[in-house]
Amino acid sequence: MNHNTPVPPLSSRPVRHLSQVHRRVMTTARLRTHGVSPADVNEQCRPGGAWQQILPGVILLHPGPPTSEERLHAVLMYAAKERPTGVPAQPGAEDPHAPAYTEAMLTGLAALTLHGFTSSPPLMSIDKFDVLVPRLRRLRSTGTARILRTASLPAPQQVTGVPVAPVPRALADAVSELTDAGAVRRLLTEAVRGGHCEPAAVVRELNAAKLLSRPHVVDAVDSLLAEGRSIAEDRLYRMVREHGLPDPVWNVDLRLPGGPHLGGLDAYWPEQAVAVELDTRAPRQDEDAMWSEYARKREHLERLGITVVYITPKKLRESMEQQAAVVRTALMASGDRDPAAYVVVLPR
Repeated sequence: MNHNTPVPPLSSRPVRHLSQVHRRVMTTARLRTHGVSPADVNEQCRPGGAWQQILPGVILLHPGPPTSEERLHAVLMYAAKERPTGVPAQPGAEDPHAPAYTEAMLTGLAALTLHGFTSSPPLMSIDKFDVLVPRLRRLRSTGTARILRTASLPAPQQVTGVPVAPVPRALADAVSELTDAGAVRRLLTEAVRGGHCEPAAVVRELNAAKLLSRPHVVDAVDSLLAEGRSIAEDRLYRMVREHGLPDPVWNVDLRLPGGPHLGGLDAYWPEQAVAVELDTRAPRQDEDAMWSEYARKREHLERLGITVVYITPKKLRESMEQQAAVVRTALMASGDRDPAAYVVVLPR
């Protein structure tokens, strides 16, 4: 055998059932299942050979530079637990014979690029691919693979046949490596404007990653929350308009005549004594304390005969029609209730 001849055992066991990239990148363990011995691999990976080792235990089956797709799959092959023979691939995989990539998923900037972010760099310009694995896995960062450990591995999303961390987790892992305030702000803003996720989910992950002590991250989060509230308010206006609800008074404060302030509301129907408030609590705050404040406000208003409907930005985005039905039901039910106490409505 010389460097220019294919390895006979691999030729004798065709791998045409594998997708294109899985014919070009394989682990040494997978090559063994095709009859290729470690000695054969070493021979082919010698300088000037037909193959090359691009990560420990991962072989590129051609001598040229790897493509972005090959680099991604190589990193996952390095980090993932090898699937035992006969075990099917993960649900959602395009090729049932492809590697399962058990207990490993892309995260950080590469994951955001795969999710369709335009503010994250193209794959070819990313030097290190972040891979999320369970904390107890015995792996080290090497070459293009940067290993990130977590006590609780999120459920991956399949993007182009690759397991990718959900956007909030991928954002937190990307932000942890960034010191450029502008880059952080652009990523967080795109997450919300692009409809990838809600601000609360992002802030929750940033808080869990202990990133909210960094001034440039805090500034970006403040912009993110303002952006998220603005988008949620626009959706609330759309809900009223597109689903034929009567026009409320918008963004008001309620007070008892000559008495205390009762709280601000995003929308209020005075004749029906029905209010809507957007639930945009920031997870970096004490959620129990915040919820207690919401509950006290709601109880106080309802003792006065005012029905309060809380709507989260996520529900507005995912089930606007259902939220409109909830508000319509509250408006229609107002005739069956005792008249509400008189309150003063002021612009907020």
